Formats: sequence, structure tokens, C-alpha cells
Amino acid sequence: MFATPLRQPSSRQLPSATMPHLYEITDKGYGKDAVKLMHVSRKGAMHSIQECEVGTHLKLYSNKDFLQGDNLDIVATDSQKNTVYLLAKKYGLESPEKFALILARHFLNKYSHVEEAHVHVEAYPWQRIRQENASTKGSNDNHQLHNHAFIFTPTATHFCDVIVRRHDPKQTVISGIKGLRVLKTTQSSFTNFVDDEYRTLADQHDRIFSTVVECSWEYSCIENLNFIQAWESVKDIVLEKFAGDPKVGIASPSVQHTLYLTEKQVLDTLPQVAVVSMSLPNKHYFNFDTKPFQQLVPGDNNEVFIPVDKPHGTIYAQLSRKDLKSHL
Repeated sequence: MFATPLRQPSSRQLPSATMPHLYEITDKGYGKDAVKLMHVSRKGAMHSIQECEVGTHLKLYSNKDFLQGDNLDIVATDSQKNTVYLLAKKYGLESPEKFALILARHFLNKYSHVEEAHVHVEAYPWQRIRQENASTKGSNDNHQLHNHAFIFTPTATHFCDVIVRRHDPKQTVISGIKGLRVLKTTQSSFTNFVDDEYRTLADQHDRIFSTVVECSWEYSCIENLNFIQAWESVKDIVLEKFAGDPKVGIASPSVQHTLYLTEKQVLDTLPQVAVVSMSLPNKHYFNFDTKPFQQLVPGDNNEVFIPVDKPHGTIYAQLSRKDLKSHL
């Protein structure tokens, strides 16, 4: 349900005396998911909005709520929901990551019996409406951003996960992109792969390449980091390595190679990122076979394709810096 750190820290073992002798609780937690929140910042005539869904999960030191039905230490999920709204009122919502950090740190500072707080935030893709400016018609840029009107532009989802542990000096901060669907009609190939008795797929010298990008990255340093700019930088890198130059494009000999070049560019561009992970499922478009219909439509077909979402291949990889010393 929640993202986990891209490199797992060692788990903390609870005293065996608190567990039934045959079993132990190896993971636990509880919280409130999908808390919908809209925050409006009004600075004169210029308004800014952030709409998001927030999830908060807590882990307690004690297991007595599970083992004995003792609820004394439980911070109700409804209380966690109220905390989301009250801290949004108090601190605002500058970015998903900063708000998640505020929430996670609050739970540990407020409740001494909480061992770990995990906050997940997904931002809704609102952008300001751009309208034609009558006074600058004919100029290169005759559009202006509206002060208080917005349009929903679901190109991709910005999400983050923040995990703060009481006895860990550094918090885990993961940002990510999901739902970014892209397609290009040429400069994608797949040839010279294993040829044995199980193979039916011919070499693909020029094919449609389409995928839905899921990408997450973990920061090693967040001091003075602009999370919104960093997220936009990663999205731009994903699009650049997929599409290439607007006129000539970029060749992709495999989804694997495109994925690796993207992850490498993220690490080259953002020194604060320690590790990046990507998943690229193939969204296939197969040529419709017109050979049996030559009297109706003579010639080869390279214009009509059949979209096939299932089954699909999935390619994924994680790229990390070699000098990592800790999980964050």
C-alpha cells in the first residue's frame, strides 16, 4: 500500500518475551489513508492551490494493542485525519514532501510511544489556466496565467513517502512519478534476443514504443532542496531520454537501455538523489495483418495497429550510487 525505502534498513527486533513462544509480529502499523485535502494560499489577487490525498501510518513500540487488546497507546486514525487538516492550516502546503516531513515529525514529537511515522502524499495535477491576452495579440507570448482559476491536467501524478524513525538520525524521503503515459511511433527496436524453440516474436527493427512510467527516487540530502523543481527535473529527464530531440528523436534498442539512460541521467543531474528505481510496462501496438486483403488494400501496412494492453512485458531496474553509506 505504501512505498518502502528503496534500500531496506535492518529491521529492529522486538523482545521475544513480548511474543507468544511460537510466533512473533514482524511488521505492524495502522493509520488513515486517502485523506483528501485542498489548501488555498491567498496572497492578494494571486491565489495558489494544492489538492492532495494524504495517508498517515504509525508504528508503536508496544504490541499490547495486538496481543492484549489494550488500546491505551493508540492514536486513533480519526485523530490522525484531524492532524492532517490542522497542520495544513498551521503550516500551509508548499510541496508534498515538505508537508509529509511536517506530519511525520509531528507524530514523533507529540507521542513518545510512537516508534515510526510513515506519511504518503499524492498531489492532484492542477495548473493555472492560461488565457489569451488581448493587449498583446500578435506577440510571441500572448497568454497570461490566471490569478485564481485552474485546470486539471492529469499528465502524471507527483507522490512522495516520508518515513521518520525515532532512533534513526536521518529520515527517508522518497519522491515519485506515476501514471505518465508516453508513446513514440518510430526509433524503437528490439533485435538479436534469445532465439530458441520457445520464440515466436520476430526481430523488431522499427516499432511503436509506449509505456506508463513509474519512477521513484530516494534523497541522500534534502537541505535547501526545492522538491517541486527536483520533481520537474526528473520528469523532464524521463521525457528527454524517451523522446529525444523534437526533430530527430533518439534511438531505443530496448526498453532496458532507455530505462538505464534515464536513471543514469537522474543521478548525474541531481546529486541529492542516492538511488532511483523505474518500472516501464510495455503497452503494445501490433500491426494489423492486411496480407489476406490485398485486393481491398494492396501493399504493406504500417498505419493501422491493434492496441494490446494485456498481457504486457514489464521492465524495471534500480540504479544506486556506489558510495552509499546508509539508507539516507
